[in-house]
Amino acid sequence: MSVQGRRSKVLFQQLRYYLGFSLVGHLIWETLQLPLYTLWTTGTVQQKAFAIAHCAIGDVLIAAASLLAAWTVFSRSRWANAGVAPVWAASLALGLSYTIFSEWLNTSVRANWTYSDLMPVVPLIGTGLAPLLQWIVVPTLAMWAALGREPWYRDAPNP
Repeated sequence: MSVQGRRSKVLFQQLRYYLGFSLVGHLIWETLQLPLYTLWTTGTVQQKAFAIAHCAIGDVLIAAASLLAAWTVFSRSRWANAGVAPVWAASLALGLSYTIFSEWLNTSVRANWTYSDLMPVVPLIGTGLAPLLQWIVVPTLAMWAALGREPWYRDAPNP
């Protein structure tokens, strides 16, 4: 297999790990933060389960789009060894930006969901603290796990 072929294989594996860890992390986070929304006390078990699954799948799609956009703009040919920080920072910024917009849209405009009294809300932006922390913690852990599982092909020349 060529050097480029090995790089592509490793990159694909890292992407799979990132999205897999992201899905697990977002499922756990969505489940744990559910009491911070009024659905916790007003919803049926089916509504809660749907909300957790729906939000976690949406989170993975947001994570994938954020990573792809950041990777397209900031990656270098030996990304995992030389250039992780800009990709990580940009993908976090994109995920956080979308979260702030989505939380505002769905709590203030569409009223699709409501924070319970337990949700700490960030002043000025009115976004819940838990969703903001989610978009720092989960993608960071997913990236760390993905890059740590299979190191980037180190012997390849940097084209």
